[in-house]
Amino acid sequence: MPLYGYYFDPTYILVIIGAAICLIASARVKTTFNKYNRVRSMSGMTGAQAAERILHSAGIYDVSVQHISGDLTDHYDPRNKTLSLSDSTYSSTSVAAVGVAAHECGHAIQHQQDYAPLSIRSAIVPVANLGSFAAWPLILIGMFITSSTGSLLINIGILCFSLSVLFQLVTLPVEFNASSRAIHILGQTGILREEELRGTKKVLGAAALTYVAGAAAAILQLLRLLILTNGRRDD
Repeated sequence: MPLYGYYFDPTYILVIIGAAICLIASARVKTTFNKYNRVRSMSGMTGAQAAERILHSAGIYDVSVQHISGDLTDHYDPRNKTLSLSDSTYSSTSVAAVGVAAHECGHAIQHQQDYAPLSIRSAIVPVANLGSFAAWPLILIGMFITSSTGSLLINIGILCFSLSVLFQLVTLPVEFNASSRAIHILGQTGILREEELRGTKKVLGAAALTYVAGAAAAILQLLRLLILTNGRRDD
């Protein structure tokens, strides 16, 4: 049996590259956020106050703003119309915190306006989660079955994993659009001044790169699967 089969798998380099990209993006967003989290906004508004003002200015009164524990765990849940702000955002008056809060408000506004990419992402969440969970077991079982059934299971497994990759790709326009909305609204409402918006743009730009990194890592993982199972899929 060749070295590739038992001791060394050169496709691991794709996994390593993907992990490195994600680590670099994660480190950058934390560094950038921490830098601008020390810059207090001139308005003195907290992340929670800014979120309330942005939502109301958009005519949204049925979204609740709540505090959750953790740092940068902020998110908007369209199922119960809840905007959750983390410890580093909820009570902070920094330009970074206000920017993150505005970004999450961007998702709430997307939901109100039936923004197509957000609707698509929400629709594929169940199948993407199922696909991510079932992909590897199906592929591994298929590798141990020598009949055509094994090839079928491998193909189904790859299809399942492709759904999770699709979710990552659809997420990109959703996140970029939310950040764009946030910057526009913060400037339009006067919550942040022009010089403050420059810092906020850097924070949201760094955060957006984490989604790009996640999508790139998922694509590299899918490529690895295709390479590893190429022979079996052709059977």
